[in-house]
Amino acid sequence: MVHYASMIDFRSDTVTVPTPAMRAVMAEASVGDDVYGEDPGVNDLESFAAELLGKEAGMFVASGTQSNLCAILAHCQRGDEYLVGQEAHCYKYEAGGAAVLGSVQPQPVAMNAAGTMDLDTVAAAIKNQPSMGHFAHSRLLCLENTHNGRPLPIDYVDAAQSLARERGLALHLDGARLWNAAIADDRSPAEVAAGFDTVSVCLSKGLGAPIGSVLVGSAPLIEEARRWRKMVGGGMRQAGIIAAAGRHAIEQHLAPLANDHANATRLAEGLAAIDGLTIDGPHTSMVFVTFGDEHDPVAIAERLAAADIAMFPGPTARLVCHLDISAADVETTIEAFAAALS
Repeated sequence: MVHYASMIDFRSDTVTVPTPAMRAVMAEASVGDDVYGEDPGVNDLESFAAELLGKEAGMFVASGTQSNLCAILAHCQRGDEYLVGQEAHCYKYEAGGAAVLGSVQPQPVAMNAAGTMDLDTVAAAIKNQPSMGHFAHSRLLCLENTHNGRPLPIDYVDAAQSLARERGLALHLDGARLWNAAIADDRSPAEVAAGFDTVSVCLSKGLGAPIGSVLVGSAPLIEEARRWRKMVGGGMRQAGIIAAAGRHAIEQHLAPLANDHANATRLAEGLAAIDGLTIDGPHTSMVFVTFGDEHDPVAIAERLAAADIAMFPGPTARLVCHLDISAADVETTIEAFAAALS
């Protein structure tokens, strides 16, 4: 069995472990029963995150998947639909939850590598005019920021929001890595979240918390989402222990995301100098590596694993820099790639 804990692990920014400071905060957290609304740590995190993102209320959940699901179900009724990118997480990677559990139909739209959809195509897919009952009713447009590490262009977000408002759609942002977009664009989290009715942010991607996401929006929408959270088994009891880790992650690990971006820049630069590799990036904390036909990606991954470097093998590999990868680790990785391909 591979022991990833001892490796330089590029598989995802979710593989980080709590820092000693975070563990201390968790150990000292005040707790109560969150289902009764009595956990001070959870209440504190929810209000803190809502204020940081410029929204009225927040809800702490176990995961980004649960957060997106509760948001979609709060916006849509049975027989409604949400419009979403074909490669977006809340369409492709969340097990069909909105359709299975909420009878809400996804209407996927082709995405490009930047995470954007052609807005004329989006407009043509909207179905909220009288239709003799033929169609699901379009209620919601979902965007994702970042997508594969790429922040959405600001002018694109503005145009997509204008289209949604003109056509009577609500707006949800899957901002699992919104923090990276804020750092990359030198904007506040509230500026990135502006104009969306609901926004989901992750605490374990990039920020180093062991678990959790927060959904923010208006008080009525969050209250409706809270009902769905209960229905899908997301009610937690003394959750202040993990909520404390989430607040610590935002307060202490948001600004250092810039280090991850810098490490990704150096990683991309170093790997680009190696024959047999095609590099896409850096995109915030991510670098995408495509291997030439002369190289077997699985064999390369095995050689790297022998050098204590972990990645998912494939024709194109995604390498994610994060809190537990240092500048020295990046230099070690560049040397190991050169050796593995020699």
